[in-house]
Amino acid sequence: MKKIVLLFICILSVNAGAQTLSLQQSIDMALRKNFDILVSRQQADINKLNNTKGNAGMLPTVNFNGTSNVSYNNVYQKMSTANTINKYPSQLSTDWGANAMLSWTLYDGGKMYVTKKKLAEMQALGELQYNAQVLEVIYNVVAAYFDIVRQKEILKSINEIINYNRQRTVIAQTGFNAGSLAKTELLQAKIDMNVAIENAVTQKYAIEEALKTLNALLGQDPTTNIEVTDSIPPSIVPDKNEMLLKIESSNTDLLTLKKQIDVAKLAVKEAEKSNAPKISLQGGYYLSQSTNSQGSTKNDRSYGMQVGGTLSIPLYTAGETKRKTAVAKTELLISQYNLESARLQISKDLQNAYNDFESQQQLLEIERQNDKLAKENMDISLQRLKLGQTTSLEVHQAQESYAQSSTRLTSFEYNLKMAETKLKQMISGL
Repeated sequence: MKKIVLLFICILSVNAGAQTLSLQQSIDMALRKNFDILVSRQQADINKLNNTKGNAGMLPTVNFNGTSNVSYNNVYQKMSTANTINKYPSQLSTDWGANAMLSWTLYDGGKMYVTKKKLAEMQALGELQYNAQVLEVIYNVVAAYFDIVRQKEILKSINEIINYNRQRTVIAQTGFNAGSLAKTELLQAKIDMNVAIENAVTQKYAIEEALKTLNALLGQDPTTNIEVTDSIPPSIVPDKNEMLLKIESSNTDLLTLKKQIDVAKLAVKEAEKSNAPKISLQGGYYLSQSTNSQGSTKNDRSYGMQVGGTLSIPLYTAGETKRKTAVAKTELLISQYNLESARLQISKDLQNAYNDFESQQQLLEIERQNDKLAKENMDISLQRLKLGQTTSLEVHQAQESYAQSSTRLTSFEYNLKMAETKLKQMISGL
């Protein structure tokens, strides 16, 4: 019995000295350190960086170019007059040049403006996807946080069963010593005591695993010593009709799909404008020089401004513009189908989530009554055992009934909180 009590004390000392985090502190930490959120933020920032006039082709480009050549040439020329020019050793020639050139598309049928709008919509899409990831992580943090609370509540129930088993063992030992109880009653009490302590050890492991899950979501080492609050707060959910009205304008999945349609529409316009004429301006300043060791021209230098323009009219593109337009229209149609399908699915999920919430409320109220009845039954059975009016089997059944009821009660509280959290996630209310 001393060894069993020592083991029980070790179980009760779980997470001594750990940092206690509230749910809000856990969410705040996840928003700063969760790797899924960090990656999603960077992906949204990429879309923001891409949203520039330069990337849309609306601004000019300026390049500096430089060239240099050195050559050694043996010259042998035979003229029609029968004169011969034979220059040997080799003639040295050097050429070098430099220029700064500006190139600017002035007109492309408005394609560049469509591209700029598309880049802006893609930036907005990236923000929506980031918000959806944030909501998903918050939901997972809430689930992991209250799962720890649930597991700890189960451990409390097991510890209470251990305490009842300790009293039962003392009663059985006293009865056996007095000759009023058979040894089998004492042995069964000790067996049930050991089983309860085994359950406590197993439950302690479940708590440690739940803590690791939460730590991972918080972006920290799984073995970090943390603690959570001791209870699951009451659940409150907005009115069902209010949620149905709000979901179209607040659900991140629907908003994301709508934004994808906006991007797809602009992609169609962008593809259609590929056949438009294109006018470009080129201009710059150039400098070049040539030097020859022999010949009539020893040094040749030129420099100055140059300006030009280009008109490009697509006459035949092998059907590429038509193909790209058809693909863009097909992708737009797919996006529209996805939105309609999501509307139906989310409406169904909302109805199911709300029904689940109401069912869990009812089950929780019933189980609270059961828990009180099971506890009272266990107390009465233990008193009857003291008086020798019952058997160990009856006490064992009463304890099992109470343990099962306590576990169900905790699970219903957890399920109710998660049903509430899912509803809030669907209307971006986390």
